[in-house]
Amino acid sequence: MIAGKRFILGFILSLAIVFFSWPGAQTAQASCGSVTCFVVIGSAQQVSPAGLLTVNTFYNYTPQGTLLSGTNGVIPAVDLDNRQLILGHHQEIRTISQMYTLDLNYGVTDQIGIEVAIPYKRIRHQHLDGLGEDIDGNGGAGKLTRFSDNGIGDIFINAKYNLLPTISSMVVAGFGVYLPTGDHDQQTAGVEGAETMEPTAQLGRGQLGIQGSIYQTYEVIPHRLNQFASASYRHTFRNNFGYQFGDQFDVGFGANLVTVPWLVLANQFNYRYMVHDSYSGSLARSLTPSDPGFPDEAIVLDPNITNRAVPTTGSTYFAYTPGFQVSLGELIKTSLTENASVYFYTQIPIARDFNGNLAQGVSYVFGITKLFQVMKPS
Repeated sequence: MIAGKRFILGFILSLAIVFFSWPGAQTAQASCGSVTCFVVIGSAQQVSPAGLLTVNTFYNYTPQGTLLSGTNGVIPAVDLDNRQLILGHHQEIRTISQMYTLDLNYGVTDQIGIEVAIPYKRIRHQHLDGLGEDIDGNGGAGKLTRFSDNGIGDIFINAKYNLLPTISSMVVAGFGVYLPTGDHDQQTAGVEGAETMEPTAQLGRGQLGIQGSIYQTYEVIPHRLNQFASASYRHTFRNNFGYQFGDQFDVGFGANLVTVPWLVLANQFNYRYMVHDSYSGSLARSLTPSDPGFPDEAIVLDPNITNRAVPTTGSTYFAYTPGFQVSLGELIKTSLTENASVYFYTQIPIARDFNGNLAQGVSYVFGITKLFQVMKPS
């Protein structure tokens, strides 16, 4: 029996090693369609008991591509340096977002908690740039361009209050702030005449954001089956480049089933709606083969600097997310595994609309949770 448990623990640790060193996770990402997988993780949503620190570390892998029928990936460019929105300027190929997050939850009291989430992002993107322009005699076909960035993203600080602290249920309201700690003016490295990368390819949004949330859970069968639901709304203010990310609405609901003391099977559904981004700039259009003088520079349609919706941003996404959680303390009795667990989720799209941009594919989340008693309750 002990040998069997050690085998299972070894398998889980091997899974962790595979995910953090997976070659596919080291390759490609941006109005470039940068999104992340979103999953309801109870230990991050709840209010920890007074004096208890809940540490979550999780890895999020989200691929994007021209996965939907009728999508050719041709989108506008947001030219930050010239304050211009250029329609039909480049063709998306692939985006891969990776995020490593340290999520800290501390119980100030049994009803009041503080959460701090620190993301480290890896962004990889490639597209055909400059459609309709004569670049190196390519006849307006566009130039293959790759760019990337790594580093700390926008840090999230969240205050939470447990409205219904009972033995079998919990309702947590939260209000948090996203700090503009992530780099938001990175330029394309190794490119002649380097330009500022588009806002959606940056590590940070360049401006404060606010988020309201509510989380509910109830034990349908005590210590065996619980259901949960979560909803949040995020708003980001316009940054100094004149760019504003659209409002975001997330909803999730599901259930967790304890099969044996150390194994929990999880099933949830996740819905996300993102409003179009907006940009204060002039408007231009790339030339097409039917235009006189093709290929050449983009045509200016409106030179006035005014607020405009970025048409291929925003999205609607609905997914089924199965997963499991293993309580290491129940599986193997050691000081290292005490009050520790690991979890893994696969997010499978059911319905999605990305307004002609790159669509989110099957995504993955792997994480580890550990509890620390910082102060003994009075």
